[in-house]
Amino acid sequence: MPSNTRVRDLAAATPTTRDRYIDLLRVASLGTVVLGHWLMAAVTVDADGSAKVGNLLAVEPGLQLLTWVLQIMPVFFFVGGFSHALSYRSLARKADGPAYAAFLRARLQRLLRPTMVFIAVWGAGALAVQLLGGDGPLTDVAARLVAQPLWFIGIYLAMVAFTPPLLRLHERYGWGAFAALAAAAAGVDVLRFAAGVPFVEFLNFAFVWLAVHQLGFLRADGRLGAPAVPAALAVAGLASAAVLVVFGPYPLSMVGMPGEKISNMSPPTAALLCHAMWLVGAVELLRGPGTRLVTRPRVWRAVIAANGVAMTAFLWHLTAMLGVYGVLLALDVPLPAPASAAWWAQAPLRIAAAAVVTAVLVTLFRTVEQPPAKSPTAQPAATRPARRVSGPVAALGVTLALFGVLGLSMVGFGGLLEGHTALLVAVRVTAPAAVVMAAVGWLLVEAAAPRHPR
Repeated sequence: MPSNTRVRDLAAATPTTRDRYIDLLRVASLGTVVLGHWLMAAVTVDADGSAKVGNLLAVEPGLQLLTWVLQIMPVFFFVGGFSHALSYRSLARKADGPAYAAFLRARLQRLLRPTMVFIAVWGAGALAVQLLGGDGPLTDVAARLVAQPLWFIGIYLAMVAFTPPLLRLHERYGWGAFAALAAAAAGVDVLRFAAGVPFVEFLNFAFVWLAVHQLGFLRADGRLGAPAVPAALAVAGLASAAVLVVFGPYPLSMVGMPGEKISNMSPPTAALLCHAMWLVGAVELLRGPGTRLVTRPRVWRAVIAANGVAMTAFLWHLTAMLGVYGVLLALDVPLPAPASAAWWAQAPLRIAAAAVVTAVLVTLFRTVEQPPAKSPTAQPAATRPARRVSGPVAALGVTLALFGVLGLSMVGFGGLLEGHTALLVAVRVTAPAAVVMAAVGWLLVEAAAPRHPR
């Protein structure tokens, strides 16, 4: 984490105009996702000694209703919309030319750098294991599972890329822009479930998540301020989700379940969008007490410290969890049956161990996420020659990075030399190809934007 001195300095320098509640939501949403992954993992060992990672919610279906509160990733995307609106407008006011490439680089710097380090470390490790013939009960499953959270990075890249045009639509149509995206998401589900149109469901990766992102724009412009608005959003979202699940083809769980034919998450459904509306309305109703909470100096310093390493912790938390299980298996510690009394008794110890390992990994890789320090000898911005900013190059870069990261989240790091593939929409991708796309995309984004602020 950032040093205590740096955290205190940042806390002391926080402007009074900063919306601290947004920072709290960012940390709380990612923290809830991490804790949920640690708790939901149900590792079992077959008679042949191979390990499988299942889902507690599949073992205890009655717990799936908890996902209506704990599937909180939509809140992170809502917060992203708020932050992206403020960031792009600020850059557009300061820039003497197109701000798109500069905006992409500014927003993606703390996102893609730790991601590319994660990919490089895991890719090299998986390749070394394969070349050296190393194996273990969790080797194959770990190489596949640790890459799955990268889907979140891919979706977030798309949100950043579409911020300028969708922000313009928001400024012109307001709630109408959100309503159009929501209607498009519902239309996709009609074509998918009623008409059986193939591949159309993948459009909802854009329509559902960009609609949630659009709610962040509305928040940035103060259109969720009156208590009646978030209350109506929460009630409408919760009621609509319940109707869709009870009377429609949608499953109860708001997270993906192993072996299910229909998932609310992948691809996203209209039911998930309604769930997102309920969550956004709920957290907005809690804005008052949440804001008062983060005005406390200790709480605010904790939020600053957590925000400084949040992406690194998110990227490595599954590595930590699987590492803990790997140690237990190596030591021949018996794993209780998932959801049994012994399993629940062991859960706090497993989670605490995963937290410790995650902290160690964060310590190793945290500097990648921190913004680079300004050189004391850097040329003043006013005297530096202007450099042309290339919007099309930046757009190409973020597109390549998006598809590379999404592809890798689906194929994983296993079988790098065997040509394993996964279906990304309608195209087969391999892990090496996905890595190359992500790396080239990031380099294009870096090359297209100015190296220093104007």
